[in-house]
Amino acid sequence: MNVGVCQIQLRLPENQSLKGKRRVIKSIITRLHNKFNIAVAEVDNQDSWQLATLGLTCVSNHRSYDNETLSNAIRFISQNYPELELLSSKIEIFSAP
Repeated sequence: MNVGVCQIQLRLPENQSLKGKRRVIKSIITRLHNKFNIAVAEVDNQDSWQLATLGLTCVSNHRSYDNETLSNAIRFISQNYPELELLSSKIEIFSAP
């Protein structure tokens, strides 16, 4: 069993409120979950209205599948949300015995 974990930091430069941020983040979370069948949550910067940190995770039998799925999720955000700036992303794959 392999677990893929990804952390993505986003900047929402045009956002003016926490309510607006939550609307955008909720849309991203729902679309990622539906398209890639991965778990997604906002894990940091909840009180900042222009920054968001998302945590993504997936489980599979193959490291390459986890890496490809999470990489595709990052690409999906970049392509479908051009108003956001992708500040950083980091993928780690853990193997369970």
